[in-house]
Amino acid sequence: MKPLLGALGLLLAAATGSAHAADVIRIGGKPFTEQRLLTAITAQYLQSKGYEVKVTNGLGSTLARSAQQSGQLDLVWEYTGSSLIVYNKVKDKLNAEQSLAKVRELDGKKGLVWPTPAPFNNTYALAMPEEQAEQLGVRTLSDLARVMKEQGDKKTHLFAMDPEFAGRPDGLAPMSELYGLHFTRDDVRQMDAGLVYTALKNRQVFVGLVYTTDGRLKDFKLRVLQDDKQFFPFYNAAPVMRADLLQKHPELKTLFDPIARLLDDKTMQALNAQVDIQQEPVQRVAQQFLREHQLIGDNAQTTQQPAGEEN
Repeated sequence: MKPLLGALGLLLAAATGSAHAADVIRIGGKPFTEQRLLTAITAQYLQSKGYEVKVTNGLGSTLARSAQQSGQLDLVWEYTGSSLIVYNKVKDKLNAEQSLAKVRELDGKKGLVWPTPAPFNNTYALAMPEEQAEQLGVRTLSDLARVMKEQGDKKTHLFAMDPEFAGRPDGLAPMSELYGLHFTRDDVRQMDAGLVYTALKNRQVFVGLVYTTDGRLKDFKLRVLQDDKQFFPFYNAAPVMRADLLQKHPELKTLFDPIARLLDDKTMQALNAQVDIQQEPVQRVAQQFLREHQLIGDNAQTTQQPAGEEN
């Protein structure tokens, strides 16, 4: 972890000049479309309010959290499920409200503040091509387990997933145990999260790990299987900030509420689709969203690529 943090420190230093510049808000983002959109929306919105921002994208979950706790990042759009399970090792099954209360309590002790989260829930799910799922009568994860058991060795059940899922406490092993899913080592195909959707669309795999707000689900005609035993936690996102940032700028605690209220499942999925399906630039999609909802003016002085952004 220390070498990773050291590398991040050099990256941030190069991006921001002085890591302790009082009026620069340092935003971190993870390496997928939704996070790039959230950081772009946040950066442009802050710029329109007169703040200077620096953005560092492409950070893994653990690295982003470590950087924020150590003071190298001020703001990260974080998910309740990630904080609950990955960072705080909570194993209890909690609903959305309980999850938020718990992460506010635990992260508060670490100097991190959770404002009001957005209503969208970008949790994990398993998906199959719609036509295939209909033919097999698969609508739930329990249905999937039944079909796999019935087919047995007669059919190969290739499962595509991102590399992180294999080792997560809310990942492959505990999910398989709960549902009785039997994927062998030869069945598992680890790949970039974005390639999972293409593999499903092209029928190269039997089932794949997806995110419920991804814009490709509808366009690629994929069926999201119901998590009928409620294995996956809630993943509501909020712009989590360091407490010392809020001491300097208390107005930030509620500044993002107008944005968060707008980001329901349908809206977030549509924004993701504009980037992943329609190939629109992230910065343009963010700006259009903010202008459409009158959160910035048509002549707002925001840069299309915030100074110091690293992709």
